[in-house]
Amino acid sequence: MVKQVLATTTVKLPRGVKISVNARTITVEGKRGKLVRNFRHIQVGIKKLGARTVRIEMWYGNRKQLACVRTLKSHIDNMVTGVTTGFQYRLRFAYAHFPINVNLTNNDKTVEIRNYLGERRVRKIEMMDGVKVVKNDDIKDCLDLSGNSIEDVGRCAALIHQSCLAKNKDIRKFLDGIYVAEKGPIGAMKAI
Repeated sequence: MVKQVLATTTVKLPRGVKISVNARTITVEGKRGKLVRNFRHIQVGIKKLGARTVRIEMWYGNRKQLACVRTLKSHIDNMVTGVTTGFQYRLRFAYAHFPINVNLTNNDKTVEIRNYLGERRVRKIEMMDGVKVVKNDDIKDCLDLSGNSIEDVGRCAALIHQSCLAKNKDIRKFLDGIYVAEKGPIGAMKAI
C-alpha cells in the first residue's frame, strides 16, 4: 500500500474564539462558553499557528488514517460553531390515536413521556450537562433541545427518539413516536 508522506489541513477561527492545544486535547472558548475535547486516540500532530489558526498534520498515513485529518477538522469546526452560536434540535410528536404527553421535571433536566401507544409506563430520559430542553409554545407537540456541544444535544435527541419505538409491531402501521424534525446551528436549522 502506498502511504502519503504528509497530509495537512488548517482551521481558521473567527474573531472572539480562543483555542488552546495541549497534547491533542483541544479547548475552545467563545461567547457561549467553553468546550474541551480529547483526541489522543488519533495519531496526528496538532499545532497552533498564531492566535486564530490551527494546523493538523499526519505523516505517513494510509487511506483510513488520512481520513482522520478531515474528521478532526470537522470536530474543531463543530466546537467553534457550538461556542459561537450553539446547536438546536427540534423534536415533533407523531401519534394516531393516543396523544403523547411530555412533561419536563427536575428543573427541566428530565423528560417524562407518558401515554405512548396508550401504555401506562412512564419513560424518563435524563438530559446531559449543558443541554437545555424547552417545550415550544408556538408549535403544538414540539420539544426544542439546545446546547453548545453537538454530540451532547444529538445524543439527548436520539435517547428521546429511541425511547418511543414501537416494539414487536408493524412499523408501517404504528408510526407513533417522537422524531427529529429540524436540526442545525441556532437560527439556521434545516428540516430533515
